[in-house]
Amino acid sequence: MAHTIAKPSNSELIVKKSRFIGRVQAVADRAAAQKVVADLWAEHPTATHVCWALMAGGHSAAVDDGEPSGTAGRPMLDVLRHQDLEGVLATVVRYYGGVNLGAGGLVRAYTDTVAQALLQAEKVPIVKMQALKCAVPYPLEGRVRRELDAAGATLGEVRHGERVELVFALPAHAAAALVARLNEAGSGQVEWIDQTDAEPAE
Repeated sequence: MAHTIAKPSNSELIVKKSRFIGRVQAVADRAAAQKVVADLWAEHPTATHVCWALMAGGHSAAVDDGEPSGTAGRPMLDVLRHQDLEGVLATVVRYYGGVNLGAGGLVRAYTDTVAQALLQAEKVPIVKMQALKCAVPYPLEGRVRRELDAAGATLGEVRHGERVELVFALPAHAAAALVARLNEAGSGQVEWIDQTDAEPAE
């Protein structure tokens, strides 16, 4: 199961006089990541590099920011991928200390900086939610509410018209079983109006 990070977590390493300042945090997409990076440049105007990696589905990115190709962004992204993270940005601000680290040294430094930040981070599972809407006769409302409660569903809008319309959301993996139980309990009287995917919830 994919995880994200509850709140930003930081780290700092000194490697042969170069200072590496790392941070991992949850972000929604590439635009949000680029704003974080711009803010870091404003905060560290004399830094040599601000490298970053974003693990966020189609928005994923790995940026070396002037370091030799493949020595910063890609190793950072690999750390995020290895820990099965999603919607997470890793950034490393580097102040050059005057000693060249070589390609292997750079890869280790950027990898270790991100890994150290992740050691402190609180990881939370990403649960994909599914939204459902059904209409039932009034005598079935109590039974439906009990089934929703038992399944851990979150009840949203309830409208009382000719029939009772209920909107609710629950973890996607539990949706099919609940629909089957309600259909059985309703003996064909449960009408499914709309079934759409909701946003992932933490």
